[in-house]
Amino acid sequence: MNGAPPHKVMLISGARKGIGRCLTEHYLAQGWRVVGCSRGPSDLRHEHYRHAQMDVANEEDVAKTMGEVRKIEGRLDALLNNAGVASMNHFLLTPSATVESIMRTNYLGTFLLSREGAKLMRGSGGGRIINFSSIGVPLRLEGEAAYNASKAAVAELSQILARELAPFSITVNVVGPTPIATDLIHHVPKASIDRLLKRQAIPRLGSFADVINITDFYLRPESCFITGQTLYLGGVS
Repeated sequence: MNGAPPHKVMLISGARKGIGRCLTEHYLAQGWRVVGCSRGPSDLRHEHYRHAQMDVANEEDVAKTMGEVRKIEGRLDALLNNAGVASMNHFLLTPSATVESIMRTNYLGTFLLSREGAKLMRGSGGGRIINFSSIGVPLRLEGEAAYNASKAAVAELSQILARELAPFSITVNVVGPTPIATDLIHHVPKASIDRLLKRQAIPRLGSFADVINITDFYLRPESCFITGQTLYLGGVS
C-alpha cells in the first residue's frame, strides 16, 4: 500500500448481514469503496457500495467477481474474508455433507478469495488480507469438530500466505472472534455458549466494535510490518 491511492477499495465476504454487514457500513463511513459478496442479495444502498451475489467456494464466481473489481475499480487494497458457516453436532453424529459444506465455505472460500485478491493487490502495489478464524480453535470446543478444523486451517493458511505474499507488500493476518450475537450462533443452545464464555479470560459475548478494533489495527499504515498473526478476542483461559 505504497503512496496515497485515489481511492481505497475493499472486498468483504459475507457482507449481507452480521459481522460482514457491520464491517461494510463501518468502512463505507471511513471513505472506502466496498465490494460486498454473499449468496443472497443485499439491501444496502450506498454510492460507494457494490454487491456481488456469489458463492465464495465457487472458483468461477470468485474469478468473475475479482475480474469485475479489476475492471471497475482498477485495484484492491484490502480483503476481509468474513464469510463463514457453522454447525454444532457431536463428531459421531456429523454427516459428511455437513463437513464438506463447512470446509468449502470457511476454508476453500478463504483460499480462493485470497488467491484471486492477492493477484489484484500485487498489481496495485500491495494490500491487506484479513482472515477470520475463531476462539473455538484454541479452546478446542466439543461439538464443533468440523467448524474448528476449518478455522484452524484458515489460521494455518494465513501464516503460509503471509510468507508467500510478503515480497508483494501484502500482509495476511487473522482475527479470532469470540461468540457474537449473530445468526451464526443463533442455533447454539444458551448453555453451550455460557460454558464457552466461562473459559474465556473475559467472560462475555464479543461485539462488532471488538472486531472492528482489530481490523482497523491490521489496516493501519503503521501495521505494514505485522503479518502472519492471529488475535483472539476474549482471551483463552
